[in-house]
Order: sequence, then structure tokens, then C-alpha cells
Amino acid sequence: MIYHSVFLQFKANIHQEQKDVFFSEAKKLAHIPGVQSFQCLQEISPKNSFEYGLIMQFETEQIYEAYTQHPDHVHFVENVWIPSVANFQEIDYTIIP
Repeated sequence: MIYHSVFLQFKANIHQEQKDVFFSEAKKLAHIPGVQSFQCLQEISPKNSFEYGLIMQFETEQIYEAYTQHPDHVHFVENVWIPSVANFQEIDYTIIP
């Protein structure tokens, strides 16, 4: 199992309505084949500067790779993510046996 997580900060000029559109568009990624347990998150601790996150799971690395190349994911990155996000950290995990 692959646990894919991305934590982000929006650009300073992004308003709440634009954030709402961002997350509405992000939720569509859950419909890409192979995506499991998709969730949008909001930070509640002042321990880091990332305000929001997206997490999801994939059964295999091959399914995860197919997701990253899927046209809907590419469209989201190019047309929603890049115009909105100032900084991010992407972390992918597997379970330690």
C-alpha cells in the first residue's frame, strides 16, 4: 500500500472562494482509477507552516504511477495546483513490515 500525502500553503493572494474551488477540483481526483481513501485536510496545529493537505492511498506503486500520469491529475496540477500553491511538501509512505 502506498500512502500519498501532500501538504501545502496557498499563495498570499488566494481568497476563500478560490480555496473552495481548489478543494472542489481536488476532490475530483478521487474518481481516478486506483485512488483509495481520498481526503482533504486542514492544519489545526501551529507546529508547521503548511495550512492544508491532501492524502490518499494506492494499492501498488504501478497504480500510483498511473495516477500521476492520468490526464485528470495532469490537468489539476497545471490548471489548479500551480496557479494556487506557493509551497508544498509531498511525502509517500509504505508500511514497515
